[in-house]
Order: sequence, then C-alpha cells, then structure tokens
Amino acid sequence: MTTMETVQVLFQFMGGLGMFLYGMHIMAEGMQKSAGNNVKKLLGFLTNNRLMAILVGALITAIIQSSGATTVMVVGFVNAGILSLTQAVGVIMGANIGTTITAWIVSLSQLGDAFEIMKPAFYAPMLIGVGALMVLFCKKQKKITAGEIFIGVALLFIGLEFMSGSIAPFTDAPIFSKAFQVLGGNPILGIIIGALVTMLLQSSSASVGILQTLAMNGVVTTNAAIFITLGQNIGSCFTAILSCAGAGKNAKRAAAIHLMFNVIGALIFGGVLYAVFLIRKDIAGHNITNVEISVFHTIFNFLNTAMLFPFAKQLVSLSKLIIKDGGDDEVEEVEALVGKHLDDRLLMSSSAAVEAVIDEVVRMGRVTLQNSIDAVNSVMQRDSELAEKVVSRETTINNLEKLLTEYLVKINNLPLTEEEKLVINNLFYTISDIERVGDHAENIAETAQYLITHDLAFSDTAIADLEEIGGRVVESFAYAIDARETNSMESLRKVSQYEDMVDTLEEELREKHIQRLSNNQCKPSAGVMFLDIVSNLERMSDHAYNIAGYVKDEM
Repeated sequence: MTTMETVQVLFQFMGGLGMFLYGMHIMAEGMQKSAGNNVKKLLGFLTNNRLMAILVGALITAIIQSSGATTVMVVGFVNAGILSLTQAVGVIMGANIGTTITAWIVSLSQLGDAFEIMKPAFYAPMLIGVGALMVLFCKKQKKITAGEIFIGVALLFIGLEFMSGSIAPFTDAPIFSKAFQVLGGNPILGIIIGALVTMLLQSSSASVGILQTLAMNGVVTTNAAIFITLGQNIGSCFTAILSCAGAGKNAKRAAAIHLMFNVIGALIFGGVLYAVFLIRKDIAGHNITNVEISVFHTIFNFLNTAMLFPFAKQLVSLSKLIIKDGGDDEVEEVEALVGKHLDDRLLMSSSAAVEAVIDEVVRMGRVTLQNSIDAVNSVMQRDSELAEKVVSRETTINNLEKLLTEYLVKINNLPLTEEEKLVINNLFYTISDIERVGDHAENIAETAQYLITHDLAFSDTAIADLEEIGGRVVESFAYAIDARETNSMESLRKVSQYEDMVDTLEEELREKHIQRLSNNQCKPSAGVMFLDIVSNLERMSDHAYNIAGYVKDEM
C-alpha cells in the first residue's frame, strides 16, 4: 500500500470515528428532547422499591442513550436531596442494563449479505435526507427533534461503515493478532485498556461500538474482547466521578457506589472467565463477532445486577465507610440550601432541571410569604425586632433571585421542548414578582420601624382595617405559590377571588381613612403611613395575581 493510500485510509478512519461519535451525540440529544417530561414521570415511580428503581434506570438510559448521563443525573439528584442513596443504587444498576441497547443497535450492521436490505447502513442516506428536510422545513418542535434523531442514527451507521472499510485492508496485519493475543492473555491489561479508552471518549457505548467495529473485521479474540468490555464498564464511572467534585457527601457516595458496582463485577467475572479461558483455549482464541460482544455485554450487566442486587444496602454502607460523614455538610440556611439544590448535573436532563428549579422558586416563595406575614404582624404588634428580621431576610430573598436567575439562564440554553420554554420564561417573571413582593414587605417593615421610632399609632379601626386587608393579601400570595407548586385550579380561583377583594378593600379603606383624617380621628403623619401600607399590600396582591396568571397560561 502506497503512502497516499495509507493517509487516505487514516483520514477515512478518523472521519468514520467522527461521524460515529457525532451521530451518537445527536441521537442522544434528540432522544433527551423527545423524552421531555417522560424522565420526570419515570423518576416519579421511584420509591424504596429497588426493583422499580432498576427498571427506571434502564428505561431512562435506553431513552437518552447514555449510562454516563444517567449516572451524572443520579449524582445530581442525590446531591439535591431528590433521591436517597438506596434509590440511587437501583437506578445505577439499571443504567448499566440500559446502556446495552446501543451495542445491539451497532450489531444490526452485521447482518448477512442476503439481508442487505435490512442493514441500517442501507437506509442511512435516506434517513439523513428525510431528517434534514424535517429539521429545515418543519415548524413543530417534535418533528424537528425526530429529524435530528434520524440524522444521528444515520451518521452513526455511516461512521461505522467508514471505520470498518478503513480497517479491512489491515485485518491480515500481524500487529492486530499480536495485540489482541497480548490483551487476551493478560486480563488486567485488557481491563485497563478498556477503561482508559472509555475514560477518553467519555462514553462506554462509543468504546464498545469501536470494539465491535474491529470485531466486524475478524481481528478481535474472545478473551481480549471480554476483558476490554469489563474495563469499558469501569471506565464509564469516570464521568460520574468527575461530576461529583465539589458536591456533597451523598453525591460522592453515589459515584463511589457506581464504581464499586462495576469493579466488583469486573473482578468476579474476569476471574471466572480467565480460568475458563485457561482450560478452553479454543474459546479464548476464537474470533468474536460484534453480535457476540453485544450478547456478552448484556449477559454480564444482567448477571452483575442480579448478583449485587441483594447487597444494595451493603454497598450504601460501604460507600459511607469510604466517604465519611463530616459536620460541614449540613447547612441550614435557605440560601445555601437552594444553591445546593440547583445542581448543574441536573442540566443533563432538561425536564429534571425544570422540576428542580420550580421547587426552588417555590422555596423562595415560601421565604417571601413568611416575610410578608412578619411584615404585617410587625405593624399590628408594633414589634421592632420582627421588623428588623423582615429587613434582614430581604437580603436572602434578593440573593435567591440572583441564584435562580443564573440557573434559569443555564436551563434556557438547553435543548427545550416548547412547553419547557414557556415554563422557563414564566419562571423568570415569577421570581421577579416574588422579589417585588419581598420589597413591598420590606417597605411595610420599615414603616413599622418608623411608627415605633416616632411614637406614632393607628386607631383601633385602622388596625382592624389593616388586619383585614393584610390577611387577604397574605392568603392570596400563599395560594399563588401553591398554584405554582401543584398546578391547582382551585388555588388559581382563590387568587383571583382575593385579588378582587383586595382591590375593593383598598378603595374602601382609602375613603374611610380620608374620612377619619377629616374628622381628626387620626394624626396626618400616621395617616400617610397608613396609606403607604395599604398601597404596598395592594401591589403585593397584584404580584400574586401575576404569578397565578403564569401558571394558568401554562395549563
């Protein structure tokens, strides 16, 4: 083979590898988009039933085509307190089963010549054409996403064809047989190679696919393929380990459980199969096919899960011995808690990230609700300490707005469904409205401080009026936050009712108060404060109505 031909083959292999990896990336991203709320619904099935958790983990991984992405999400869920470690064990085990789907997709390319019309590569050019037309000319997001999946699948198989075609001229070269002979005879080296390649590619599915491409050309021995595949499972843990840097103790434990699960399985199966290969050298030296690699990959992950399934609690306990408890991990401040729950690992799934940020917006709403209650009470009870607490808590509310806005910007840059885009857009407005409610609560608390400092007081009638309108406003805001959390139509109706009551009350109270001022029943200086409080309360009700309106818009 001439130098030019060698360079051409090298370019063909690199191009094939690029198309394979990029196709897998596009396919996985498209799957995640189309999954949408399905990931959220699947996670909703999670209880302490580990069998259900395994099923959920397998389904999510089959949908998004990446065990690494699933495990990183699990680490994020654990760090955010959404999943317990016991639940995480089941999902991690299921992810290892779900990742075998990609190997079977690759295996479809090795069908006999008689089945040429059934080979995926046969349809790949057509899939690219159809997919491109859908992406360019369809207006509905679901059809565009389907087009992206078609393009990803097609590129994956064209890439495999390119790689296979470039390797074919070299299949008789002694270097291949020698390399796999060495790897087959040394299980530790085979496992290390498999782990390193997977770590570099950040995808066990991709590394298994490359191994299957070599197997298509009849250069991979059974023993070498087995040990490399075991190493690939270990290498898939690297993504989750990287992602838990700077996370809480439980997140690190989840990553440790993933690593232990695959290492234990690799040691046990590697040891047993090494002994088998010493006895049956004919099996060890047999040239394995990519279908046989898929079969082993699937059997190994199923058996490993079945073997370690009864010891899930022991894996959790062992992870706690490796990652010990520390006193600095439990932070009670709301701001720190929200920051912890807004985990970047959740951005692997747009639906999971949206759910998490809704929870934290509701948490911000609850903090602001308490500030509103305290602000009204600081006036009613002439309590300067309570008013000071409101002013102090307003700093936390402002910081929460900043944290949530930054996280919403990150989510907004993800591939979102139309429904998710609407929710995120409304959440931007929601946190702004909540923050404005906090500002009005602070204004009321500062008014309370002014009244106390200057020894000003309202009449009993004025106090009763403020108590009535303040109670309605607080109820309205509480129902608005509940509507954001539960999508309750009843809560939406309540907000609308209270908004009408508050608007009517505000007009009545202003007229009554002006009448009291005219009759010298109230000091003018206190009267200005009264009207200011009523105005702030009415605006708080308006913001509650806005929040409810966003939820209604989504429904």
